[in-house]
Amino acid sequence: MIDKLALIEIQNKKILSARSIGRNVFYIPGGKREAGESDEEALVREIEEELSVKIDPSTLVFYGEFQAQAHNHPDGVMVRMRCYTTTALGPFYPAAEIEEVRWLSCADMDIISTVDKIIFDDLRSRGLLD
Repeated sequence: MIDKLALIEIQNKKILSARSIGRNVFYIPGGKREAGESDEEALVREIEEELSVKIDPSTLVFYGEFQAQAHNHPDGVMVRMRCYTTTALGPFYPAAEIEEVRWLSCADMDIISTVDKIIFDDLRSRGLLD
């Protein structure tokens, strides 16, 4: 099981997504925790590394946990994505391994990972995403 964290940032019924250098799909920004990190600590660190913005951990709100086959991994390798929202995401800029950021909707399902498809569907069912 690959344990990941993700930040759900929605504007105008579209979700912020990022594509890493050399990848052909977009992911909800976030990443893996380092030894001893809490969800909040890991997500704050990953978002600062990937999007050049510092999040106040006290603004993070747990949204949900989702599981699916991990993209570009052998069958049976699963990813568990613990998702959070925040009320205080400032201006952001792609950094580190992030080559591109885009605002995506459910019309973009062909360019996102499997676990993100499940998250997009959940957001749409709640009326949060087009």
